[in-house]
Amino acid sequence: MSVRELTATPNTAALYSRAVLGAITGKKGNALPDIELVMRNVKIDRAHLATYNRVCGFSQRETLPATYPFVLAFPLHMEIITDPAFPYAAMGLVHIQNRITQHRPISAAEAFTITVKPANLRPHDKGVQFDILTTLTVGDEVVWDAASTMLRRQAGGSSDGAKPATAKNAAATPSPVVQWTVPADTGRRYGAASGDRNPIHLYAFTAKLFGFPRAIAHGMWTKARCMAALDGRLPDAFTVDVQFKLPVLLPAKIAFQSDVKGNDISFGVSDQKSGKPHLAGTVQAR
Repeated sequence: MSVRELTATPNTAALYSRAVLGAITGKKGNALPDIELVMRNVKIDRAHLATYNRVCGFSQRETLPATYPFVLAFPLHMEIITDPAFPYAAMGLVHIQNRITQHRPISAAEAFTITVKPANLRPHDKGVQFDILTTLTVGDEVVWDAASTMLRRQAGGSSDGAKPATAKNAAATPSPVVQWTVPADTGRRYGAASGDRNPIHLYAFTAKLFGFPRAIAHGMWTKARCMAALDGRLPDAFTVDVQFKLPVLLPAKIAFQSDVKGNDISFGVSDQKSGKPHLAGTVQAR
């Protein structure tokens, strides 16, 4: 395996330019590169954390929301999927599932090592899927890890292993308990906080270039908003696993549902009017 040590956070604006170029020129290959990115001594910018908390609905505190390390690692994700050795164009990938495990509460005063690598290329009924694996360590202790499952749509997909293995698809979500109005600028605000400025999230006219009638909310914003709504009910150590379903077209009115059974929580987000699902997930205590 090729291990690359990064001394600075990759510039996501430059990486999106590389991603657009990759979409235009095309990419070839059918194997994930055997690379791992490592960035050490990552420290929290308190102003950035405060902005993220406001955008996603978290209270301001000294511990990190479980979804926040994802934005710390996102530039490394982009570095990998825009690498010349990566076989698929970044602009054609769809984030279909995200699983995060928080092993303990993480203080904003701690410094981390972030490790990211691609893995687990496998069939999907709409093409192929793979994971981007992320680990945060403090010293030798793993405090947080995640798997982001990405779909590459293409002809000749297989039904073998096609469906993401999330916890029961959060199938039996109860009646809505909270209704949220999601403003049209949510994608731009989350993009500024996360570095994820994919054009499909920013404006209607840029989203239309990629086949969407309006800008769509980031899946990880929707997940984070759910976690903020569950704040106070989460254990210190847990795994939160979600499937991203239909996109949230902005502006939107959506409904949040949750159900607690023992140490587990199922939750979901659906369209307030039609009931069509946007996200389904579970939290399981560790």
